[in-house]
Amino acid sequence: MAMGMSELKKGLKIELDGIPYKIIEYAHVKPGKGAAFVRCKIKNYLNGKTIEKTFHAGDKFDTPNLQQQTMQFLYDDGDSLQFMNTNTYEQIGLSYEQVGENINWIIDGANVDMMFFNNKPITVEVPNCVTMKVEQTPPNFKGDSQGGKKPATLECGAVVQVPFHIVEGDIIKCDTRTGEYLEKVKK
Repeated sequence: MAMGMSELKKGLKIELDGIPYKIIEYAHVKPGKGAAFVRCKIKNYLNGKTIEKTFHAGDKFDTPNLQQQTMQFLYDDGDSLQFMNTNTYEQIGLSYEQVGENINWIIDGANVDMMFFNNKPITVEVPNCVTMKVEQTPPNFKGDSQGGKKPATLECGAVVQVPFHIVEGDIIKCDTRTGEYLEKVKK
């Protein structure tokens, strides 16, 4: 199905020249002179690279043949990350490049959405928000003021900036898209 410039929005998946992309940023530009256009940052699902692309009225693109399946992360074998389909118990390995920055948010046993393009596994998507345990963070000192931040290493290996009141062992919620601390989860 062909789509046009007017249908673009953040998060939409499109296909250009046989390659699937996801729109990361979107800006509709209406200059004083000339026709309006859309400037987007799009992420290539096959190699993980982000590029800027401008679309004009009349530009057409297709919806990619993408399927999603929930898979469970099993382990890192040193060359690739191994995932298992929990219904069929089929194992699929993806390279570090295919998983990209999402590797920072995956722990053993976690469920992720594996993306397939034309029935070939290409990448995984993690949930927008995850709940993780703080493994390591500097101690609080008397006089630490409100509004300050300190680094905290989570059980998945990601490092996020957290408020001073967060201590080791706390469970926190983070946004995987930005790597930001959202809130402390009550036990």
